[in-house]
Amino acid sequence: MGTAVPSTSYSQRELLDIFQITDERVRSVFLNSAIDRRHLTLPPLGPDGRPRVETQGELLRKHTAQGVELGARAVRSCLASTGARLSDVACLCCVTSTGFLTPGLSALLVKELGLSRHTRRLDVVGMGCNAGLNALAPVADWSATHPGKLALMVCVEVCSAAYVFDGTMRTSVVNSLFGDGAAAIALRGDATAADSDEGGTGPALLRFETTLIPDAIGAMRYDWDDTAGKFSFHLDRDVPYVVGANAEVAVNRLLDGTGLRRSDIAHWIVHSGGKKVIDSLQVNLGLTRHDVRHTASVLRDFGNLSSGSFLFSYQRLLSEGVLRDGEYIVLMTMGPGSTIETAIAAQ
Repeated sequence: MGTAVPSTSYSQRELLDIFQITDERVRSVFLNSAIDRRHLTLPPLGPDGRPRVETQGELLRKHTAQGVELGARAVRSCLASTGARLSDVACLCCVTSTGFLTPGLSALLVKELGLSRHTRRLDVVGMGCNAGLNALAPVADWSATHPGKLALMVCVEVCSAAYVFDGTMRTSVVNSLFGDGAAAIALRGDATAADSDEGGTGPALLRFETTLIPDAIGAMRYDWDDTAGKFSFHLDRDVPYVVGANAEVAVNRLLDGTGLRRSDIAHWIVHSGGKKVIDSLQVNLGLTRHDVRHTASVLRDFGNLSSGSFLFSYQRLLSEGVLRDGEYIVLMTMGPGSTIETAIAAQ
């Protein structure tokens, strides 16, 4: 694992002051979000002392510059933790939903990092907060068919390049929630290497499942705002309850046929979708505060990091040093579709 965030971070109250937001309804959304700080790349101040309104072109350039910088740092951190070298990378998958690039981040990172020009590449763009697990599945498939080869998945989200500031409650909820960050994870499809004492070894990925909720297909979407002249993210107020109501179905499908029950799962790595999302999942899955401690702490310290949030939580689990042989981990992400992605791993 490896992660990276911008050097600049702000408390929710600092952001309200910087943007000179006085609307008590908006202030309440920010201050009751269970978020302490977020790492963001804010625009420079304009003549009125407020951050300048960026054009869509400027936002896309921010996404590119910050995306490459954060992604490269996350990759280097990841490889340092495994003892691998840049020349060992044979497959690179980049995930993002905060900007559109052609060529994609994978090509830009190959050049930035000096990876082999024969590196297998994949860009997963626009799938949203669930995309980390969406992408991890094909990367795991590639690893399984290329034993001994090193694959990397990198989630790069520059959420400050996807903001619209129009004073409405709809955009204020989004603006109060998301932060910037990148997370990289290394996979190797080689049982012999996984069992050795060399490098950083981790759990084995066993299974992936998808649960689509067609009735809520428009509940989370990233579309064009004609008034603002830029892309804008829409988040329906009922999302936490839709996700919670379908969480049990998703987990039951994941565990079906494995002989495992929810009580057999030692660790839960869940996307930090927001306070209400976490609360809803706790209620519907019967999870304890201890089960979602990393989910809640990542939300508190970074906000919602979109596709990379669950990897930040996974990194915190690894840093605890509590994983024991034979334990099972459930990973869960939620996002547009509406979709719940799940995976199970065994230490």
